Amino acid sequence: MPPTPRDADRPQELRFSRMERLLGGHPISTVSVDGTSARFVTDPALVRRILVTDARHYGKSELLQKARILSKSGLLAPDDARHRHYRRLAHPHLRTTAVTAHTPLMEDVARATAASWRPGQPVDIQAAMCRAAGRIALNALLGPTSGQTSALLTERLAALSWEMITKPLYGNAARARRPAHRLRQASTDFRTLLARCITDRLDPPGATTHYLAALLADAGPAAGGALSGEQVCDEAVMMLTAATVTTASVMSWALYTLARHPLAEEKVLKDLAQPADTGTDTGARPGHGHGPPGYTLRFLMEVLRLHPPVWITSRRTLTPLTLGEHTLPAGTDVVFSSYLLHRHPAHYRDPHRFDPDRWLTTRPRPQDATYLPFGTGARGCVGETFAWQELHVLLGVLAQEWRLTLQPGTRPRAAAHTTLHPHRLLMIPQPR
Repeated sequence: MPPTPRDADRPQELRFSRMERLLGGHPISTVSVDGTSARFVTDPALVRRILVTDARHYGKSELLQKARILSKSGLLAPDDARHRHYRRLAHPHLRTTAVTAHTPLMEDVARATAASWRPGQPVDIQAAMCRAAGRIALNALLGPTSGQTSALLTERLAALSWEMITKPLYGNAARARRPAHRLRQASTDFRTLLARCITDRLDPPGATTHYLAALLADAGPAAGGALSGEQVCDEAVMMLTAATVTTASVMSWALYTLARHPLAEEKVLKDLAQPADTGTDTGARPGHGHGPPGYTLRFLMEVLRLHPPVWITSRRTLTPLTLGEHTLPAGTDVVFSSYLLHRHPAHYRDPHRFDPDRWLTTRPRPQDATYLPFGTGARGCVGETFAWQELHVLLGVLAQEWRLTLQPGTRPRAAAHTTLHPHRLLMIPQPR
């Protein structure tokens, strides 16, 4: 059984031990978050209504995002039309053809990460994954940068991402002065260097065709007005940080899981050793017509089922709505947890057991929301295809180069902060 997140630093209503009991009760319950009443939804069909069917009647809620330092421009704009515009702007840089073009970059970063480890010397896995994912994101969205600048950007993005990963979303811990100060400082340090780098790269005509150039060049009326230089930088920070924190958390869980499940590790290595044209369909998004996934993809799907990085989400009703048997006034906060939806016993047999082969017969169904590792609907993750390929490449290179083991007597607990991540994951690499 995977480690259960510690409950001590969460409000009583949202502790995992209490939330899991809600799965056997009414599909909509009333909870309190920081003194604010909210509706907690555990029925996947109702969650899909929130995210897809009636999505236009729900807006962003600040209930679980008080600690985040993120822009409200571009992709995070609360206005749906503006959000759609910037989603379309980002799509060409994240679609399948772009992912294919970025695969050599992912492989180079993965090999460089593997080459930096030494036999028998403990590795802080989450720090290493923050650096690897950050370097991939920077090069994919910003383009190649000089060696010294690239290294400094990577380290500052990794530091910011770590502060984001470990920042509580709500409660007294989210309002504590010291962690909030560290997050602001890390954000300022990265943003200052990034702004200078953006200016240097985009001033010369035709200097780049990457996503940031598209942001600066955009001035169409559908955008609601062109983004200012400050907003472009905010948007870049948001995209880079989001891409880094989620990948780092999932890869940390994936490497931990390999160490905990030797049989799964053996099957992953066997699958990775197959020729490219007959092996796993890399980059394939599960549930999108690719047929039964290969073992490596099934492994990653199961890691994401048990450890979704975005483990809890909130929305707010914009108009009076009926949800199930409940009438919700405008301004009602609704909360749902992919962590719980992924462990719902009505949809997953023995839901707490790690079993990649469940995906041979189980398919994520479009008519509900039983599997939401990247969200769904108009505000689902625009970089999902990119993420699947990145996870597959990083796992493939690192697992084939190194066998990672936990220090004797250690079992990192799951920490539910901005992302669901393993707390203090130190592992010992030995060459294959």
